[in-house]
Amino acid sequence: MSGGQGGGKGQGRLVVVRHGQTEWSRDGKHTGRTDLPLLPEGERQAQSLQPVLGTWDFTLVLTSPLARAARTADLAGFPGAEPDPDLLEWDYGAYEGTRTVDVRETEPGWSIWETEVEGGEQPEQVGERVDRVIARARASGGDVLAFAHAHVLRILAARWIDLAARGGRHLVLEPATVSVLGWERETPALRQWNVPPAPMEAREQVTP
Repeated sequence: MSGGQGGGKGQGRLVVVRHGQTEWSRDGKHTGRTDLPLLPEGERQAQSLQPVLGTWDFTLVLTSPLARAARTADLAGFPGAEPDPDLLEWDYGAYEGTRTVDVRETEPGWSIWETEVEGGEQPEQVGERVDRVIARARASGGDVLAFAHAHVLRILAARWIDLAARGGRHLVLEPATVSVLGWERETPALRQWNVPPAPMEAREQVTP
């Protein structure tokens, strides 16, 4: 992936990276504010991002304050990434640590995107947070890099292209993937999405 792709003159892009694999992401559990470390595989994934991201010249590098994202930033070659609480993962409240398949045993057809999240955030509240990240990125005057989590980045991408926050449900995002939010002339667009730094055959992921 080249840092020269996409965008019109003077239009900065937002490059977003999901953190490497953790125990809960491997097992398909909703991992919101639980501060889990990367697995050894997740650390290897993060290191494999270095040659991909090293081709870019970023004016600003942000990370979720949670350890799995900050560690990914560090291993990817950005130890000075600035923590931004607006990049925290969706607060799943009572659904923290659950798997969709298990919830559906008692609530058939359940989806985190369609329920009221008791004790946590609704998608629109996450959308308000990522709107601030987008505004900050667009005001930066250049390309911005952000390390964060699956659902918050899916909502961020939806908001970048002017969809409602719940539109993020259509954008699957795996660990340690690189996505480029940019422009088609003056229109916000997804230039690249869910691109792994290693062959897909070597990766395993259970969607929560």
